[in-house]
Amino acid sequence: MGLIGNLVGSPGAVAALGEAAKGVAEVFTPSATKRMELSAEAQMAALRQLGEEYQHPSLGWFDRMVNGLNRLPRPMLAFGTIGLFVYAMVDPVAFAQRMVGLNAVPEPLWWLLGAIVAFYFGARETHYFRNKGVVSPFVAGSGAAAEENAALEDWRQG
Repeated sequence: MGLIGNLVGSPGAVAALGEAAKGVAEVFTPSATKRMELSAEAQMAALRQLGEEYQHPSLGWFDRMVNGLNRLPRPMLAFGTIGLFVYAMVDPVAFAQRMVGLNAVPEPLWWLLGAIVAFYFGARETHYFRNKGVVSPFVAGSGAAAEENAALEDWRQG
Protein backbone atom coordinates (compact mmCIF):
# COMPACT_ATOMS: atom_id res chain seq x y z
CA MET A 1 0.00 0.00 0.00
CA GLY A 2 3.04 2.26 -0.06
CA LEU A 3 2.52 3.39 -3.66
CA ILE A 4 -1.17 4.20 -3.14
CA GLY A 5 -0.34 6.00 0.09
CA ASN A 6 2.28 8.13 -1.70
CA LEU A 7 -0.13 8.95 -4.55
CA VAL A 8 -3.19 9.74 -2.45
CA GLY A 9 -1.58 11.12 0.68
CA SER A 10 -2.47 10.34 4.29
CA PRO A 11 -4.12 7.08 5.48
CA GLY A 12 -7.30 9.05 6.19
CA ALA A 13 -7.46 10.08 2.53
CA VAL A 14 -7.10 6.43 1.47
CA ALA A 15 -9.95 5.45 3.78
CA ALA A 16 -12.11 8.30 2.45
CA LEU A 17 -11.34 7.25 -1.13
CA GLY A 18 -12.30 3.66 -0.29
CA GLU A 19 -15.60 4.76 1.26
CA ALA A 20 -16.35 6.91 -1.78
CA ALA A 21 -15.65 3.96 -4.12
CA LYS A 22 -17.90 1.76 -1.98
CA GLY A 23 -20.70 4.33 -2.16
CA VAL A 24 -20.40 4.61 -5.94
CA ALA A 25 -20.30 0.82 -6.33
CA GLU A 26 -23.49 0.40 -4.28
CA VAL A 27 -25.32 2.71 -6.68
CA PHE A 28 -24.72 0.24 -9.52
CA THR A 29 -24.65 -3.04 -7.58
CA PRO A 30 -26.97 -3.53 -4.59
CA SER A 31 -25.32 -4.50 -1.35
CA ALA A 32 -25.73 -8.21 -0.62
CA THR A 33 -25.37 -7.54 3.10
CA LYS A 34 -28.11 -4.92 3.03
CA ARG A 35 -30.34 -7.30 1.05
CA MET A 36 -29.80 -10.02 3.66
CA GLU A 37 -30.55 -7.59 6.50
CA LEU A 38 -33.76 -6.43 4.83
CA SER A 39 -34.77 -10.02 4.15
CA ALA A 40 -34.21 -10.95 7.79
CA GLU A 41 -36.22 -7.91 8.91
CA ALA A 42 -39.09 -8.88 6.59
CA GLN A 43 -39.06 -12.43 7.91
CA MET A 44 -39.08 -11.23 11.52
CA ALA A 45 -41.98 -8.88 10.73
CA ALA A 46 -43.90 -11.80 9.22
CA LEU A 47 -43.21 -13.93 12.30
CA ARG A 48 -44.32 -11.10 14.59
CA GLN A 49 -47.53 -10.72 12.60
CA LEU A 50 -48.14 -14.46 12.78
CA GLY A 51 -47.54 -14.38 16.52
CA GLU A 52 -50.00 -11.50 16.93
CA GLU A 53 -52.66 -13.55 15.16
CA TYR A 54 -52.56 -16.11 17.93
CA GLN A 55 -52.41 -13.68 20.86
CA HIS A 56 -56.16 -14.04 21.49
CA PRO A 57 -56.94 -17.71 20.78
CA SER A 58 -60.21 -17.81 22.74
CA LEU A 59 -62.80 -17.62 19.97
CA GLY A 60 -66.52 -17.81 20.48
CA TRP A 61 -68.70 -20.62 19.17
CA PHE A 62 -69.76 -18.52 16.16
CA ASP A 63 -66.14 -17.83 15.14
CA ARG A 64 -65.28 -21.51 15.42
CA MET A 65 -68.37 -22.44 13.38
CA VAL A 66 -67.52 -19.97 10.59
CA ASN A 67 -63.89 -21.14 10.53
CA GLY A 68 -65.14 -24.71 10.18
CA LEU A 69 -67.53 -23.75 7.37
CA ASN A 70 -64.72 -21.95 5.53
CA ARG A 71 -62.74 -25.17 5.50
CA LEU A 72 -65.52 -27.29 3.97
CA PRO A 73 -65.79 -26.40 0.23
CA ARG A 74 -62.56 -27.94 -1.05
CA PRO A 75 -62.89 -31.28 0.75
CA MET A 76 -66.56 -31.47 -0.21
CA LEU A 77 -65.72 -30.88 -3.88
CA ALA A 78 -62.92 -33.46 -3.81
CA PHE A 79 -64.88 -36.15 -1.96
CA GLY A 80 -68.00 -35.38 -4.00
CA THR A 81 -66.12 -35.98 -7.25
CA ILE A 82 -64.72 -39.26 -5.95
CA GLY A 83 -68.24 -40.14 -4.77
CA LEU A 84 -69.55 -39.59 -8.33
CA PHE A 85 -67.04 -42.13 -9.65
CA VAL A 86 -68.07 -44.63 -6.99
CA TYR A 87 -71.77 -43.98 -7.71
CA ALA A 88 -71.18 -44.54 -11.44
CA MET A 89 -69.62 -47.93 -10.69
CA VAL A 90 -72.21 -49.02 -8.12
CA ASP A 91 -75.37 -48.01 -10.01
CA PRO A 92 -74.61 -47.08 -13.64
CA VAL A 93 -78.27 -46.77 -14.69
CA ALA A 94 -79.18 -44.32 -11.91
CA PHE A 95 -75.95 -42.41 -12.56
CA ALA A 96 -76.84 -42.10 -16.26
CA GLN A 97 -80.31 -40.81 -15.35
CA ARG A 98 -78.79 -38.15 -13.08
CA MET A 99 -76.38 -37.10 -15.80
CA VAL A 100 -79.29 -36.71 -18.26
CA GLY A 101 -80.86 -34.45 -15.63
CA LEU A 102 -77.67 -32.39 -15.44
CA ASN A 103 -77.76 -32.10 -19.23
CA ALA A 104 -81.11 -30.30 -18.89
CA VAL A 105 -79.57 -27.50 -16.80
CA PRO A 106 -79.44 -24.32 -18.93
CA GLU A 107 -76.02 -23.08 -20.04
CA PRO A 108 -76.21 -19.69 -18.24
CA LEU A 109 -76.65 -21.55 -14.95
CA TRP A 110 -73.45 -23.52 -15.64
CA TRP A 111 -71.66 -20.24 -16.36
CA LEU A 112 -72.91 -18.84 -13.06
CA LEU A 113 -71.74 -21.91 -11.17
CA GLY A 114 -68.34 -21.70 -12.88
CA ALA A 115 -68.02 -18.02 -11.99
CA ILE A 116 -68.88 -18.66 -8.34
CA VAL A 117 -66.37 -21.49 -8.02
CA ALA A 118 -63.67 -19.57 -9.94
CA PHE A 119 -64.13 -16.43 -7.83
CA TYR A 120 -64.11 -18.42 -4.59
CA PHE A 121 -60.88 -20.27 -5.32
CA GLY A 122 -59.37 -17.34 -7.23
CA ALA A 123 -59.97 -15.01 -4.29
CA ARG A 124 -58.33 -17.49 -1.93
CA GLU A 125 -55.30 -17.87 -4.22
CA THR A 126 -55.02 -14.12 -4.67
CA HIS A 127 -55.21 -13.60 -0.91
CA TYR A 128 -52.44 -16.11 -0.25
CA PHE A 129 -50.34 -14.83 -3.17
CA ARG A 130 -50.54 -11.22 -1.99
CA ASN A 131 -49.88 -12.04 1.67
CA LYS A 132 -47.12 -14.58 1.35
CA GLY A 133 -44.06 -13.78 3.44
CA VAL A 134 -40.56 -13.29 2.14
CA VAL A 135 -38.59 -16.48 2.61
CA SER A 136 -34.88 -15.92 2.71
CA PRO A 137 -32.11 -18.50 2.47
CA PHE A 138 -29.90 -16.05 4.39
CA VAL A 139 -31.44 -16.51 7.82
CA ALA A 140 -28.80 -16.10 10.50
CA GLY A 141 -27.61 -19.34 12.04
CA SER A 142 -28.50 -21.65 9.17
CA GLY A 143 -26.55 -23.26 6.38
CA ALA A 144 -23.43 -21.78 4.80
CA ALA A 145 -24.14 -18.27 6.11
CA ALA A 146 -23.36 -19.42 9.65
CA GLU A 147 -20.06 -21.12 8.74
CA GLU A 148 -16.74 -19.36 9.24
CA ASN A 149 -14.80 -18.25 6.18
CA ALA A 150 -11.32 -19.82 6.43
CA ALA A 151 -9.77 -17.47 3.88
CA LEU A 152 -11.11 -14.45 5.74
CA GLU A 153 -9.69 -15.76 9.03
CA ASP A 154 -6.26 -16.28 7.39
CA TRP A 155 -6.34 -12.73 6.03
CA ARG A 156 -7.28 -11.33 9.46
CA GLN A 157 -4.46 -13.17 11.18
CA GLY A 158 -1.86 -12.48 8.50
